[in-house]
Amino acid sequence: MHAHHSILCITPPHMLQEIVRNGSPTQRDIALQTLITSEQIRGQRRVMKSMAAFMATAVPSGNKERAIYDVKNGTQLPGTLVRGEGDPASSDPAVNEAYDGSGVTYDLFFDIYGRNSINNNGLKLESNVHYQKGYDNAFWDGKQMVYGDGDEDLPVAERLFNRFTISLDIIAHELTHGVTQYEANLAYWDQAGALNESMSDVYGSLVKQYQRKQTASEADWIIGEGLFTSNVNGVGIRTMKAPGTAYNDPVLGKDPQPAHMKDYVRTVEDNGGVHINSGVPNHAFYVTALELGGNAWEKAGRIWYKTLTDKLQERSTFQQACDLTYEAAGELYGVNSLEQQAVKKGWDAVGITIGGDAPTGCLSTILGIFGMKAPAEN
Repeated sequence: MHAHHSILCITPPHMLQEIVRNGSPTQRDIALQTLITSEQIRGQRRVMKSMAAFMATAVPSGNKERAIYDVKNGTQLPGTLVRGEGDPASSDPAVNEAYDGSGVTYDLFFDIYGRNSINNNGLKLESNVHYQKGYDNAFWDGKQMVYGDGDEDLPVAERLFNRFTISLDIIAHELTHGVTQYEANLAYWDQAGALNESMSDVYGSLVKQYQRKQTASEADWIIGEGLFTSNVNGVGIRTMKAPGTAYNDPVLGKDPQPAHMKDYVRTVEDNGGVHINSGVPNHAFYVTALELGGNAWEKAGRIWYKTLTDKLQERSTFQQACDLTYEAAGELYGVNSLEQQAVKKGWDAVGITIGGDAPTGCLSTILGIFGMKAPAEN
């Protein structure tokens, strides 16, 4: 399947915009530069009309194969190869975190769902660390992972972000964007984009739970755990357990995520609120997983994986995701099974009912008024 080549970043633009408004001069400079850089990269990627060149270079290995590159605070990708598959650990923690994090992400998808890497055909997992200076973000660019070092050059009292490899769920979140790219290929706008973000949060959290051998009730369900320094009043970028409560900070602002459709945010910012409204499907998954109990990567994760790989399409809505996860649960575990009822309960908890008619996003509504369709890529 051909894929979108959006730049899919972990730090939501609304968070960076808050820092630009509220931060110290140096914090504002870094946040503004991160916003500008991320937009420039998006622009460069839009120019590339096809993923064909990338597909041609994606030589399958058939085994887990990782490569970690050091960009040395530059922008040339990939950087210098510093650790390959099976090489001994580096003295650089970012290198080791990227290596180990991509490894455990591969393991979850392979061991539990039988998936051979991101493209299911042994794609080499390439990661780049030390991207630019003061880059408060990490992203999947359609081919490889790229990680910034956060605010390491700022005075300790002004640092907001640690290095982006520090958080396993961020690594797994971004790599899952690659899985989505090769499967449902969800468009990166409105509800399809929020579902794209949500799928990454789901498997970002599941990879961390898998590594820690945690049950659904033991897990923290935080995305970006450990990313914030002690200067920030917050536990992470998002929480699937309680969307809207991840942070409330004078510089970063307050977590804007809704946990229910009644609080759905209609906006044209952030591609129609893809990083905000993902709170709704995130919470639906959390409730489903908690209802099923045990390890969330088993039943709930399997239902969502089948939905992502067999059922969702480029412009699927929340309502369709609700109906299709319910359908997938029936196919996997039986109609009216406890698993199917757990899925129903999950979506009910966020105000979406099986076979209902949940509203679509803001961009869809606006474009529909003018008889237009949304762009195929962001």
